[in-house]
Amino acid sequence: MSAVRLFILVIAAIAAIALAFVVRGAFAPKAPETPAAAPVAAAAQATTKVLVAKRDLPIGLRLTPADMSWQDWPASGLNPAYVTDGSAPQAPPTGAAAEVARKASEAAGGLFGGAAMTSMVGAVVREPILAGEPIVARKIVRAGEGNYLAVVLSPGMRAMALPVSVDTAAGGFIMPGDRVDVLLSRDGGDDKGLITRTVLRNIRVLAIDQASEPAKDAQTMVGAVATLEIASGDTELVAGAQAEAKKGAALVLALRAYTDAGATGGGGGSGGPGRVVRVYRAGQASEVTVSR
Repeated sequence: MSAVRLFILVIAAIAAIALAFVVRGAFAPKAPETPAAAPVAAAAQATTKVLVAKRDLPIGLRLTPADMSWQDWPASGLNPAYVTDGSAPQAPPTGAAAEVARKASEAAGGLFGGAAMTSMVGAVVREPILAGEPIVARKIVRAGEGNYLAVVLSPGMRAMALPVSVDTAAGGFIMPGDRVDVLLSRDGGDDKGLITRTVLRNIRVLAIDQASEPAKDAQTMVGAVATLEIASGDTELVAGAQAEAKKGAALVLALRAYTDAGATGGGGGSGGPGRVVRVYRAGQASEVTVSR
């Protein structure tokens, strides 16, 4: 056999073997595909307790514990301005342990966050806060902070200051939050004797000097100025009384009982178009109604 013929036979044999493998691979059953690995569940994110509004809080509202609550907040999204309960961030549990953890978290919130929430009680809302929104310092004003009086004033009311002393402020027993009457006494001249009139009735005291709240356990407050909450229509009466006081008249604050808080307030007098002036002559007092 020639070398050429032998070479052709070898090539043919190799081609036959290769074809056999191709045919076998084409008709052989395919092996089942390996299922793709299920995505790994994202790890539970750690949370911390943030003080939020329990309901919509309007401007001018004075905060109470009922207005606030603790809410779980992602630790990664925590803003430095938020108020937290001081506890370390925790990963939320799953399954049956979730309810137990929730109750334990509430108890811990009361333990660690009590002081933080208490520090907010009595603050006044300066900007609206929506339910579930974190309570931040820029949206509230605490007693003693700037612009506090501008926030606590009731709609349509004004704050005006009157000079006082121990003698003219019920011996120092008048405190911020009390209700008072404002009286003006002056010399009527000639034979008119001493004239005393009630300028304002049932007026709320906002502050004594710069203190909007008495010191803890304080029974008296002695100051030189009392800031009162006055209706806008009565500001002229106060300005006139201040002018008379500078000429020698005496302004006196008369403390009212707490039970009188619901009584009619505002300009002094009988409540009609005029006001009552009490005139003292030779030790005798008489009342005269004059137009305002």
